[in-house]
Amino acid sequence: MSQRFTDRVVVVTGGTDGIGLTTAKTFVEEGAQVYIIGRSQSRLDAAVTEIGKEVTGGNVTGVQGDVSNPADLDRLYAQINRDHGRVDVVFANAGISEQAALGEIDEAHFDRLFNINVKGMVFTVQKALPLMSDGGAIVLAGSGAAVKGFPNLSIYSATKAAIRSLARGWTVDLKGRGIRVNVVSPGMVLTPAMETYFGNNEGAEAWMQQAIPFGRLAQTDEIAKAVLFLASQDSSFVGGEELLVDGGFVAV
Repeated sequence: MSQRFTDRVVVVTGGTDGIGLTTAKTFVEEGAQVYIIGRSQSRLDAAVTEIGKEVTGGNVTGVQGDVSNPADLDRLYAQINRDHGRVDVVFANAGISEQAALGEIDEAHFDRLFNINVKGMVFTVQKALPLMSDGGAIVLAGSGAAVKGFPNLSIYSATKAAIRSLARGWTVDLKGRGIRVNVVSPGMVLTPAMETYFGNNEGAEAWMQQAIPFGRLAQTDEIAKAVLFLASQDSSFVGGEELLVDGGFVAV
């Protein structure tokens, strides 16, 4: 495999499982020095161990923390500053999804989703900026839910619409430094969380397969490849864009 990220310093939030873990592993395979942050120390340790076993000579560091807590992000970037003095790529991936129908939305639901999905993303990026290399790349994790209505997911969808808007604004804010900001928006992906959802919702997997033009869910490595494209010089003239990786679900 070509190594587009040799000696690049990469941050992946929400890197302990699913898309985040696979993407962190793929960055390591391509030569990056990767820092992952996650809330659970045990899952963080397991992720670092897994990457270490699968990528010979790979360089990955886990930092326990919650992206909705700015102090945890300060600890992350302080460690990176001590180790390398710079950040080249940020994949702001951490996020949660919860359901609540209109009429059943409470403050706790609203605050959890906006604190992690939006506030966490804002400060993940803003606190990286003093260390960001000019010409670096920022990739935000969006969702097709930002443009398509789903029952009981209005607040989650609103957080993802906010993320899409942030990418546009930050592209303008950072143009003087040549830092590109783009969004990768996965569709339905076969992750541990999705498998749990299928176990609790009979018929959900069959419905998704029927709804997706490609007739299947995405694999996490398919999303990872899209993230690395947006983070690399392969997309050097792409900015403020959203790349939907959903098997045509939104477009068709």
